[in-house]
Amino acid sequence: MTLGLPVSTMVAFLYVLARVAGVIAFLPVPGFRNAPEPIRVVLALSLTLALFPAWPSLPNELPSFGELIASAFAEMGFGLMAGLAVAFLNEGFQIAAQVFGLQAGYGFATTVDPTSQADSGVIQVTMSLVTGLLFFTLGIDREVVRVLAASFQRFPAGTWAPSAASLDGMVHLGGGMFALGLRLAIPVIATLLLLDFALALLGRMQQQLQLLSLAFPMKMIAATAILTVLAPVVAKLYEGAAGRMISGLWSVVRSP
Repeated sequence: MTLGLPVSTMVAFLYVLARVAGVIAFLPVPGFRNAPEPIRVVLALSLTLALFPAWPSLPNELPSFGELIASAFAEMGFGLMAGLAVAFLNEGFQIAAQVFGLQAGYGFATTVDPTSQADSGVIQVTMSLVTGLLFFTLGIDREVVRVLAASFQRFPAGTWAPSAASLDGMVHLGGGMFALGLRLAIPVIATLLLLDFALALLGRMQQQLQLLSLAFPMKMIAATAILTVLAPVVAKLYEGAAGRMISGLWSVVRSP
């Protein structure tokens, strides 16, 4: 017995797989980018099969090679745009962790980042793990899958192209990444700046004090105290930023 599939089904599978693979390329899961290739392939295939009800209806004929390549790149472009929006969400917190970690002196304590496999500060690695956990805890992964499923109704296979609205939305998301990082880092930086002024005044009054040996541990203790206070707020800030990111993706899908 020979099991055959229509040409339209196989072409639709390739188009959906290209769009899904674009999203997975920027999936903000610590260590996922350096995971073995079979694991990422299995995840892409599983998600593609899960989106079977949203597969586009195509004519039962084999397109030309050029048309197939152009449509596959168009599908991958939408996936990369969606994945980049999700990556912007986590990079905002990474910027904040890198800024106040360096100012507080935590830059001297480095460890291996599971995402980039490079030496990074402990605060930055911790923030990466926290945002990766919040990504799944708050259900952002399910919202991204819903956007993917709806995108095939708005943009059938091979019809998506970058527009002014989508590019403007990506620029706003990128700007919001830096704004979010500054909002998180400014309280720590302001407190450390006040501490530097206090130590400078103390040094003018008591010149025999060894300020270099005092400043380092005091700044680390102050930064740790501020991070302890801000820890419950991180989840709310992440949820708000994720809501804006998802709204931006839905606006691209629903745009005329």
